[in-house]
Amino acid sequence: MYKKILVPTDGSEFAKKAQKHALFLAEISGAEIIAISVTENNFVNGLPLDDEVYQLNQILKERSEENLKEFDKLNENDLKITHIVREGSPAKVILEVAKEENIDLIVIGSSGKSGFDRFIMGSVADKVVNSAKCAVLVIH
Repeated sequence: MYKKILVPTDGSEFAKKAQKHALFLAEISGAEIIAISVTENNFVNGLPLDDEVYQLNQILKERSEENLKEFDKLNENDLKITHIVREGSPAKVILEVAKEENIDLIVIGSSGKSGFDRFIMGSVADKVVNSAKCAVLVIH
């Protein structure tokens, strides 16, 4: 039924739950998993591009890569997982990748980071559910 499953991750507990569900679905369906971590760096817009901003962007990118490596640790059955790291608005990037990769299913945590981060970004899951052209499974 599913050929490609997109799994956004930000390292949150809800994202980890979504990863486990995606791995299960991929195993029983034979689907490929595409794991994406989006580096949100819109807050640096307008700042002078100096070494400190560059270093901050590098730290954010490294954190995204670590989130994907953590996902790999859950993959006990050696399923195929392709990693994508992108910069931008998380919901927008997730929807773009879903279209580019011809995704059949997006498995996403119901909420990511909490507190102030969530207030600033809004609910990525809500935006994805309301705009995706494919099926979306929201894990709580």
